[in-house]
Order: sequence, then structure tokens, then C-alpha cells
Amino acid sequence: METIIKKLDRNEIDMDIVREAGQILGRGGLVAFPTETVYGLGADALNKDAARKIYEAKGRPSDNPLIVHVADLQALDEIIQNPPEALYELAYQFWPGPLTMIFKKTDIVPYETTGGLETVAVRMPEDLIAREVIIAGGGYISAPSANISGRPSPTTAGHVVEDMDGKIEMILDSGAVEIGLESTILDLTVQPPVILRPGAVTREMLLEVLPEVVSDEMRQITPEGTAPKAPGMKYRHYAPKAPLTIIEGTAKEEVKAIRQIAYEQNRYEKKVGIIATSETADKYPIGVVKTIGARENEKMIARNLYAVLRDFDGEDVDYIYSESFSSEGIGSAIMNRLGKAAGHRIVKAQEITDLQKFRRIIFVSGSGNCRALMAAELLKNCDLKQEYETAARGLVVLFPEPANAKAEEIMRQNGQSLDGYETKAFAEDDLDDDTLILTMEEGQKWKIFSEYEQAKHVYTFYEYIDESEEVASAYGLPLEQYEILYKKLKSMIQKLANRLNEEAQN
Repeated sequence: METIIKKLDRNEIDMDIVREAGQILGRGGLVAFPTETVYGLGADALNKDAARKIYEAKGRPSDNPLIVHVADLQALDEIIQNPPEALYELAYQFWPGPLTMIFKKTDIVPYETTGGLETVAVRMPEDLIAREVIIAGGGYISAPSANISGRPSPTTAGHVVEDMDGKIEMILDSGAVEIGLESTILDLTVQPPVILRPGAVTREMLLEVLPEVVSDEMRQITPEGTAPKAPGMKYRHYAPKAPLTIIEGTAKEEVKAIRQIAYEQNRYEKKVGIIATSETADKYPIGVVKTIGARENEKMIARNLYAVLRDFDGEDVDYIYSESFSSEGIGSAIMNRLGKAAGHRIVKAQEITDLQKFRRIIFVSGSGNCRALMAAELLKNCDLKQEYETAARGLVVLFPEPANAKAEEIMRQNGQSLDGYETKAFAEDDLDDDTLILTMEEGQKWKIFSEYEQAKHVYTFYEYIDESEEVASAYGLPLEQYEILYKKLKSMIQKLANRLNEEAQN
């Protein structure tokens, strides 16, 4: 089958194209079209054979119900029984818009559309093109997301083409959607009403209209052997090709945990994808990092979520790790979709971070431009089982200076570079719970303890690796002495690396 792709401008809708789409729908065909949430795969909702075509094109389980899309409130008269009073209050507030409501169905709605249920899910989309297509197609259009079942939902026509080209008659392209997450699903056949799928219409918004609304995550998963009452309650959804895991904790904990995971996977030559925010994206030195948006703009995160998940399929990553998001407002919808995409694999960040005692190692000397710097650079080149940020500091730094020229020459002769380095003075910011401070001399250690009341995890380098000799300065001595210093530091660094790796195993 050749799929027709037509572009439509929301500001100047070509009604000839809309009528062509309506004719396809009228004869039982499939048309993908934009809504404000995601692109939908449309079929005549009252035609059981058309419904079967949706399941076939998507590879969707037949007990996963479809949502019927309408263009006006009067259309409900034909398809629902005993409309509850709450319907009209909710419709006044949220229709057209991203809210789906579940009612008792009439006999006119085939079981093929409802997944065998006596209830029907109905929505009135806000998108103008969607409503015109619904009218042209007969007024009742089933429209699940236009993607292969289980894959991330499409937010652009390009995503639809990836999954549906050659399987359906037409794709209408009007660019990127506005919201990016499927509609909220509210079950009005029970009291109090239950949110079966969170979306852009949040529980807080619904409570402004209804006296009580239940939002129970445990009720959003359907047990095996029973039919789901709404899309997305039973089967794996929204998933990229690579396994996805959500890391949950404070923002700082999540970054630390994901960094550690990425570092470890990289050691095993595994390619890692990372879903990060604008605030944290530059904190990940390893991995394929995709920025989903700023935390302060959750609507942007929602809009970008599926596109980011799909983007990783083109990166050939082995694993994907994501930061978590707020469970309030639209954040609950974001976490709902992420959770399903991850198969509900959620790991507490602290479980990862607690496995690593130190994350930063700072070497300290007098000027910070020779011994400490050489040690920090040598440790960076060791094969470590965990990731460490290494740095050099000086206790007497009046202004930034480059690396000691003789130290730089010795390092260059041994295949390493100190180019571009500038000294930094040791400061209070260098002291925290997960930083190990290693001084070159005993006096330097006690100077830190005496000047900083909160100082801890401060040792001389030699005592930390169970040696008995300080690392003496080579300042003013011939280049040969710097070579001796280099060899001594290299030996000590190897012992340090061994200790760190042993601690990582315990």
C-alpha cells in the first residue's frame, strides 16, 4: 500500500484534503492526523472492520480499547447511556481539550472499538484539523496514537511515517503537536471518578470541578487475565528499543548516580543514553545525552518526551537512564509515561550513590602547580572501577599560575600533558562529605584542619596508602629530580587506584 502524505496548515486548512481524508475514513480506511496531544490513527469508530484494521496496523492487542473522538457534544447522544451530570460540567470546562471520559456505551458502538467492554472512552480534541477530519469522516473517529504498539507515541508526522508508512492510506502533516502526551482518561462509570491515565488535565484541575477524584497509580495497571478499561493500563507502552531505567532521588543524587552508572557501563564498552534537563545536561561527561527541557517548564518536557525516546533509537545505545520528575501536576503524566516506557524499572539514586564512598579526590601541595597537579593527572589515567573527579589545589596561591615548567616537561616525556592548567587555591568549597583530600606533606594536612572547622576526610597521601614517607618538593632541583618525583608519584597513584578499586568491590 502506498501511503499518501499531505501537509495541512492549521491557519488555512485545505478542505479538499480534509474531504479526501473523510472519504478514506468513510470507506473503512485509516488516516493519521494531528491532535493537540499526539498524532492519532483514525478509523470509523462505528465500523468494526475499520477498528480491526487499527489493531492490525499498530500490532495492538485486541482487548486494548480505542478512544472515540467527536467534534461536538451532541454526538454523545448516539454512543453513551445515562450521561452523568458531571459530564456537562467537565465538558464545559475542558472540552474541546485533552480530557477523555469513560461512559456506558450504546449498542451502536461495536465491541471491536471498546476492546470487548460495555464502556466507551470519548474525547473532543481541540486541534482544528482533528475536528474537521472527524466531521468529514462521519463524526465518530477512533484514534489511538499513530505508532506501532509499545513504541513512543508520535508527536510529528515524521514519527508516524517511521511506523506507519505503507500500512495506512493517508498521513496528514501539520507539524509538531502542542502538548506531546496523550489525554487524561477519567472514568465516570464509578464513584468517585477515577483517573485511569494522567495527562495535561491534572487531578488538581479536575478537583476544581468535581468534589472528589481518585488518582491511584495502582489502579492504573490492569492485572493479567482482565481487560484494560483504558489505553495504556495493561501493556508495555512508549518504549524505545534500548532498556530504559529511571533514577529517582534529589537532582544532585540523580546526577551522581547516572554518572556512576554511565562510567561503569563505559568500562564494559556499553553505550549509554542519558535523559537530562537543561540544568544538568553539561554534568554528564560520558554517554549520549539528550536534553528534554528545563525543569521549570514541565510543558516543554512533556512535549519533548516521546521525541527524545525515539531519538535514542538512532543512537544505537545499549541502555538509557533518565532523571525523574515531579509527581505533581503534569509531572505525574510525565512520570506515568516514563514509568511505562521503562517497564516500571525505577532505581533509587541513593542505592547507587551509597556504593561509592568518595566521588572527588583533591591533591593538595604548597603551590598546587607541581606535585598535586602531577598526582591528579596520573590518577585520571588509571583504570578505575568508579568515576572520580580529580583536582589539584595549593595552600599558597596568590594568583593563578601555569604548571611548573619542569613538571610539565617530565609529564610530556611520559606521554601526558599539563597544557592550559592554572593553579587554584584550596577553599572551603573543596570540603564536603564525598571528597577525599590528600596532602603531600603532614604540615599541609594539619593546616587544613586548623583553618577549616568542618574539615574531614583529610589525609596525607602517604598515610592513606600505608606508606611512611612524605612527597617532598622538587622545587629548584634539576630535571632528573622531577623524573624521580614522577616515578614516586606514579607508584603511589597505582597503590591508591588499587585501594579505590578494592573499596568499590566491597
